[in-house]
Amino acid sequence: MTDTRGKVPGETGDASSLSQLDGGSVRRTLIGAVLIGAFLAIVGAFGTSHVPIATRAGMLIATALIGAGTGMGAYVIAGKFPGLGQRPMARGFVGGLLQSVPMTLVIMTMSWISDGKISMSGEFLETYPLVLLVCLTMSVLAPALNHQAKLVQLARIVLQAKPTAPRFLDRLPMKLRGADVWAVEADDHYLRVHTSKGQDLILLRLSDAMDELTGLEGEQVHRSWWVARDGVADVARSDGRAVLTLKNGVKAPVSRTYARIIREKGWL
Repeated sequence: MTDTRGKVPGETGDASSLSQLDGGSVRRTLIGAVLIGAFLAIVGAFGTSHVPIATRAGMLIATALIGAGTGMGAYVIAGKFPGLGQRPMARGFVGGLLQSVPMTLVIMTMSWISDGKISMSGEFLETYPLVLLVCLTMSVLAPALNHQAKLVQLARIVLQAKPTAPRFLDRLPMKLRGADVWAVEADDHYLRVHTSKGQDLILLRLSDAMDELTGLEGEQVHRSWWVARDGVADVARSDGRAVLTLKNGVKAPVSRTYARIIREKGWL
């Protein structure tokens, strides 16, 4: 069995993440078994209602854990059957069939321990249908539930990896929301924001704006200007100095202090 612990769906060599029995799946299965065993103890399943609750809970939780182990083993074995490797529901169904007979014997043994007597033929025929139903139900549901858990895990990873939008965009006036920011120009105590939807003034220092623009590709080109790379339509020289023409036709000067930086980045 391939060890896929620590991986997310799509990182394994298998074409279907449902066919994997990884560390997360094993943990979820065992936790589910404990919960199921506790529930069976509460309702007094398999004729154990006369057994003290503590003893009953221990027996049925242990039985459920054995069921989880045999179920995972049967799932692995079923995956060896032709055509079942990439069909998790069918694989789970076959696994449930394989598991049902040994689990019936486990339940009969539990009954023998609690009652001190056992009738092989009658007990088996009486116990097997219910055990088969439980095995088939859990073996078919488990792959689907594990797959859903993996999808949730993958979604969290994707969301965590997705870059957050620069905070500066939240400062834009409503009329400029959703626009591409081309440049930010210091204008006294205000900033003039040049965007694909026009321009407007906001009250903010240029240094603070540049901190909040992290995530957008751009550079400070002058003590009063920050320019986005995508906002530049043309680069020219005037009186020995570079001038950036924005897509809205506005010209942003490049001071000697910052010319070397943007030259190294290939702007000039």
